[in-house]
Amino acid sequence: MTAVVDSLPLTDSVAPADQAALAAAVAGAHASGTPVYPIGGGTSLDFGLPAVRPGIGIATTSLNRIIDYPARDMTITVESGITLAELASTLAAEHQWLPIDVPQPAIATLGGLVATAWSGPRRYGYGTPRDYVIGISAVDGRGMPFKAGGRVVKNVAGYDFCKLLTGSFGTLGIISQLTLKIRPLPQASAFLLADLPDAATAERLLAAIVSSGTTPVAVELLAGPIWRENARLGLLTAGETLRLAIGLEGAADEVPWMVNQLEDEWRSLGVTAARAIHDEAARTLWRDLTEFSHAPDAALVVKASVLPSRVTEFVELVRGIDVTASVQAHAGNGIVIARFGKFEPGDVSRALIGRLQPAAALAGGHAVVLSSTLGGLTRQAVWGGVEDSAKWMGKIKTQFDPAGILNPGRFVY
Repeated sequence: MTAVVDSLPLTDSVAPADQAALAAAVAGAHASGTPVYPIGGGTSLDFGLPAVRPGIGIATTSLNRIIDYPARDMTITVESGITLAELASTLAAEHQWLPIDVPQPAIATLGGLVATAWSGPRRYGYGTPRDYVIGISAVDGRGMPFKAGGRVVKNVAGYDFCKLLTGSFGTLGIISQLTLKIRPLPQASAFLLADLPDAATAERLLAAIVSSGTTPVAVELLAGPIWRENARLGLLTAGETLRLAIGLEGAADEVPWMVNQLEDEWRSLGVTAARAIHDEAARTLWRDLTEFSHAPDAALVVKASVLPSRVTEFVELVRGIDVTASVQAHAGNGIVIARFGKFEPGDVSRALIGRLQPAAALAGGHAVVLSSTLGGLTRQAVWGGVEDSAKWMGKIKTQFDPAGILNPGRFVY
């Protein structure tokens, strides 16, 4: 807990063993007006604004039990403090999985995944946490337990708690239990890789993915020294500008066919040097892609969400600001993650607020800071221009947390 203590202004910390103890801890904090900081694995504490109000930390790591696992129904109910690695191991025994990529799965918890709505490279083919959460139990800012959904979900009036709490950053309630839809494990996994000379070539290949005879689960556009030095990607051509990695998963006979089909399609578009990697090499590359966003020592890590048609334009902007930056774009979904090698305090207003965030807005989205070693970042710098949406989110927050004790000051409101 040392890193947690260093990053949060905690006066005390508790680890409730069940939902009743969790509710009692929050109710006590509500009564005294004490801020509460929910803590899962602690892997996303650098995401968002730093906490400044002293308060108590409530760790969910003791809430780690498997409640119900009817494997034939393709659902599982677990407590929120279970790690993603433990969940994956349980599901793998039945040849099933939750296809959401999360950095540091041995530490990261399921509750933290849902609270931050994190998704990785497989988002293109499998979706996001909102697509898998069908039941949820939580404790609100008054210490009152509430729940919604379950193994069979019916239409109901009012808030959709499953979707509302996903991505709420622990500011509406502390999640205690989740019911998830799950999927069969794919039998095979592969990547088809190509080095591209320029953004125009990248744009042409990305546009062609839409009409491809294949069904990729990941469309990754990569640039910068981290990917240039990655041995698993190899060096196909000299002086490459961008790298394209297409992830393919499915049945044992389906994946090799898709690799050959996509290679033929690329050849018709003028790509003469492509390389496929399979099995363990592919699994290792999946891990590299998943872990890229976790860079606590980087000066600045930015995540932009833009229209897919504007991805290459935004990648080029990042590289124009910092030639040492490394970039990973989930290009099919319009997500761009940039790790800046050089970023000074003066660059925050000039480059981040002055160029990156406006460019993301013009490209149909927004840009936020995932992590930074720079101190004193403002709400505008971290979350961008969210004034209108923050107003409405703030109204909802008052319904769940009228005293404003849950994760205060760290989110957009």
